[in-house]
Amino acid sequence: MNNTIKNRERTDWWFRQLFRATGLLTIGLLGGIFMMLLLNSIAFFIHVSPVDFFTGSQWDPESAESKYGIAPLLVSTGLVTIGAMIIAVPLGVLTAAFLSEVAPQRLKMFLKPIIEMLAAIPSVAIGFLGIVLVGPGIAKLFGIQNGLNAMNGSVLLAVMALPTIITISEDAINSVPKAHREASLALGANRWETIFKVVIPAAMPGLIAAVMLGLGRALGETMTVLMATGNAAVLPKSFLDAVRTITATIAIEMGEVPYQTTHYFALFAIALVLFAITLAINLVGEYFAGRLRKFQS
Repeated sequence: MNNTIKNRERTDWWFRQLFRATGLLTIGLLGGIFMMLLLNSIAFFIHVSPVDFFTGSQWDPESAESKYGIAPLLVSTGLVTIGAMIIAVPLGVLTAAFLSEVAPQRLKMFLKPIIEMLAAIPSVAIGFLGIVLVGPGIAKLFGIQNGLNAMNGSVLLAVMALPTIITISEDAINSVPKAHREASLALGANRWETIFKVVIPAAMPGLIAAVMLGLGRALGETMTVLMATGNAAVLPKSFLDAVRTITATIAIEMGEVPYQTTHYFALFAIALVLFAITLAINLVGEYFAGRLRKFQS
């Protein structure tokens, strides 16, 4: 009996060490990526002023004057991502509420796998659909020559963010205690008033986490926006203008740029900016996800 207990304790100790090592390895990899980006960005800022980098309105590294203004890339990235969230957030939250509160069990079992399968579609396939289907539709709808613009990218990113938003939102809504619903109905509220005035507000921390994680998903996408947004590194004026995001810029230029040049280090600088933005969004999402877990417990 004592040997059995000792073997269990030894096994538990080894598993604890394994999990600890895995966690430390993950933190180490994240720290290594950050240090690589930081060191190469410092090499860039030795030659280019940070003020010019963040306030410059032109990104044209191959011109004679080599302009490295990140503003067009930041605005383009923000425009496409915000557009995607305008589409995905209400659609995702309402779909989650429908699945959790309204849909019959058979319909729910049919829809959930389809929604989850959206996450398995390769981004290059979604980008191709943007070129041959969504882009021409936008061009015809608004009477413009080319549908490869910020609106096209927003629609495609919204589709890619939906599985994340719907799945986490549904979990958040399901975590609301049944007593909340019963109390609302007992006070005379109907089913829809209960959903929109009781259940959804009670699930708000989880819904915010879903939105933030969906935002991070859209923000880091590369291939879809590279294929479907026109890749014009200029300040856009509307959703119908061609744009170039930070991720698309890195993907396009990294394979062609000469090694150890200012242009080469500039790509690490914009990658560091994207890393910082994405990390901040994920930390906010984790904060609200933690609040949801406490609420569930």
